[in-house]
Amino acid sequence: MFCFQCQECANNKGCTVRGVCGKPEATANLQDLLIHTLKGIALWSKEARSLEIAHSEGLFVAQCLFSTITNANWDDERFASLIGQALERREVLRQDVLAAYKAERGRDFDKTMDDSATWSGPTDSFAEKSRSVGVLATENEDVRSLRQLLIIGLKGIAAYADHAAVLGYEDENLYDFFMEALASTTEDLSVDAMVALVLKAGEISVQTMALLDRANTETYGNPEITQVNIGVGTRPAILISGHDLRDMEDLLRQTEGTGVDVYTHGEMLPAHYYPAFKKYDHFVGNYGGSWWKQNDEFEAFNGPILMTTNCLVPLKRHNTYADRLFTTGMTGYPGAVHIPDRPEGGAKDFSALIARARTCKAPTELETGTIVGGFAHRQVLALADKIVEAVKSGAIRRFVVMAGCDGRHRSRDYYSEVAQALPKDTVILTAGCAKYRYNKLALGDIGGIPRVLDAGQCNDSYSLAVIALKLKEVFGLADINELPLSYDIAWYEQKAVAVLLALLFLGIKDIRLGPTLPAFLSPNVAKVLVENFGIRAIDTVESDVAAMMDGR
Repeated sequence: MFCFQCQECANNKGCTVRGVCGKPEATANLQDLLIHTLKGIALWSKEARSLEIAHSEGLFVAQCLFSTITNANWDDERFASLIGQALERREVLRQDVLAAYKAERGRDFDKTMDDSATWSGPTDSFAEKSRSVGVLATENEDVRSLRQLLIIGLKGIAAYADHAAVLGYEDENLYDFFMEALASTTEDLSVDAMVALVLKAGEISVQTMALLDRANTETYGNPEITQVNIGVGTRPAILISGHDLRDMEDLLRQTEGTGVDVYTHGEMLPAHYYPAFKKYDHFVGNYGGSWWKQNDEFEAFNGPILMTTNCLVPLKRHNTYADRLFTTGMTGYPGAVHIPDRPEGGAKDFSALIARARTCKAPTELETGTIVGGFAHRQVLALADKIVEAVKSGAIRRFVVMAGCDGRHRSRDYYSEVAQALPKDTVILTAGCAKYRYNKLALGDIGGIPRVLDAGQCNDSYSLAVIALKLKEVFGLADINELPLSYDIAWYEQKAVAVLLALLFLGIKDIRLGPTLPAFLSPNVAKVLVENFGIRAIDTVESDVAAMMDGR
């Protein structure tokens, strides 16, 4: 295997025996093969578009890309099934293209297609085939880097597109780009063309996050400032983690009046900020913290756990919650009960979780108190006059965007230390699970404005961009980079890469990125990003805080 798509890959170069995340070689090989078959669909899709053949593979491709995100799906049988489905879909598309080509041109299709379009599937050896189609199959380091930057960004965009589609919001332009981008990785393009596609991915990322923001807010209302309980009650409960708000809605409806409470974990914390969910009295609070602590926190919770999306880590031998772990959507884990997709116009059936919860004792208390959040763009812009006055009076000297991902390495302590070291006249804007490094610290407020403003999930980094663009307008600035605003971003997986590409497309420069720069950036590609966008690695807490306060 060879995998370098996450920040924690071995020696910041790549995992070659087993993923640091716990991903086995067999699973890595299956993921490579799945991406390979998707390229085949993309190539035939390109031909279909040229012949004006309508097809609907976009959402399927997005879901398959989503399934390969770090810590999303550990179930080899599910990957084998997806590969089989991809091959079947590709073959139907191929036959449609061949028939249309012959009908239009009066002769057989004679264009040579990349091997991605011709692999026969299970008749070949999975392991043998994966070695010829994996990351290292591209020998040129810079070409490999640009292709992987594009594919890894696509995976993040695909996750957001799937979240929106679950709520009934889709955009064929997004799906068309998935096809264009995947097909491009089989072609001999110039460096300029590959860089242009990467930047276009940033544009598509902005469009996708805007679509998801609209899906979430039109369905559940605009997030509001909310105090979220982090203690526990006395009733049995279900813990929901991941990112899928539609799953949250189905679960809350089905648990109402059952005597079973519902708690959020990790990136589901922002569900508490949406008005539609506030009416449920049994929606009790948030339990625990970031994804990497879940082995201990899921153990202590005592009740069933529902994983709706990625951020699922392998169980350790001593864990006893295996029979309490449920997955749904594109998430999977060997031995866990998988909740099927909802029927057309219906809801998912969570009765098995509810029945299991009734046999369990209440959660073990980990902490007490509350945390505050709900500072998405609509809420922050409602406070715009107050914020502008605070900036003009000098009460707020600088904003620091510290959005992104959390992770298990000690190097992540940097972000807690930066939060504590920033002067008391600075405000931290955050989204994603990176917030757990500082959202429970007593950092105070500035004239009633909390010093940590949590916009929500990682996809709500879009809110932070909207806020920045609005502040640029309010202050009458020509360039967003003239704002008293610095970026100190933490990344871990592919959705963070999608957010980074979105920020680059919006023209935001001088982003600090850590704990390390991505391993999939070759020295030459990294140099391009540094020279054109000012991306830099984090340094010491002291030097970075000083530089940010000086506007550097």
